[in-house]
Amino acid sequence: MIINSRIRLALHHLKTGVIAHPTDTVYGLGCLANNPDSIQKIIDLKKRDIKKGFIILASDVSFLIPYIDTNLSIELFEKLTLPTDTPTTYLVPKSDELSPLLAGDNNLMAVRITSDPLITFFCESTGSALISTSANLQGRKVAKTKFELKRYFGNDLSFELPPNMYNSKPSKIINLMTGVRYR
Repeated sequence: MIINSRIRLALHHLKTGVIAHPTDTVYGLGCLANNPDSIQKIIDLKKRDIKKGFIILASDVSFLIPYIDTNLSIELFEKLTLPTDTPTTYLVPKSDELSPLLAGDNNLMAVRITSDPLITFFCESTGSALISTSANLQGRKVAKTKFELKRYFGNDLSFELPPNMYNSKPSKIINLMTGVRYR
């Protein structure tokens, strides 16, 4: 991936706000997972039920440590870090100190490790995992164009990168401890 001026500008805005960007799955909204003001802004923008929680997206398991229960067995940690054929989000026990903005009313936290070059650039440049959520209002279809994005959010986002052509399917969601697949 070429780090151009638009990607650098997106990184700049990501550090303090909410951006729209392509992910390894659907076109999404993102912010730093350690920025409660930006997380609240996503909740407000999407008119999202605060009980739902979010997916935390990271390029490496080390970015997930502040958000998950680190008493997982070595086997489960290894499973979490194994590459998958398709984007896979795992439900894992959350950290006791986790903000309710991140997990909502859930005992488990949704996390996904990706090798997507843009997400890797964002994580490694900020030293943080990202909040990842689809670019839509709650209950509506995901924006696939900048026009649809503007229709949903107007000028309330800090920055928008355009969607990629491959952005289409959401990730699988699997409970890491039981192996049960939810999506």
